[in-house]
This record gives sequence, C-alpha cells and structure tokens, in this order.
Amino acid sequence: MEEKREYDLSITYNINEYPDIKSGRCDNCDNAQFKSSIKDAIFLRECRKCGMKNVI
Repeated sequence: MEEKREYDLSITYNINEYPDIKSGRCDNCDNAQFKSSIKDAIFLRECRKCGMKNVI
C-alpha cells in the first residue's frame, strides 16, 4: 500500500525538491486542473481543487 503524505497547503513547494508523484497531477488530491501564474520569472501552479501550490 502506498504511503499517503501529509502536505501543508500554506507552503509553496518547489518542484525540484518535491517532484510530482504522477506527472501533471496534484500530489495531495490527484486532481489534474491547475491555475497557473507567472510573476518575477517564477511559474506558480496551484491546484484548483485543494489549493496546493508548486513553483515549477
């Protein structure tokens, strides 16, 4: 059985330190829909379902 990780949704995770378990899916809720934004040359991906954030 796969171990379920607990993610703190108030933290923005870096994709280099925490790569996707399943490519293109949220590690927290397995959703595939994201809101994306770019600011100061940083690409931010936020899950539309649970709000988990990753810097790509």
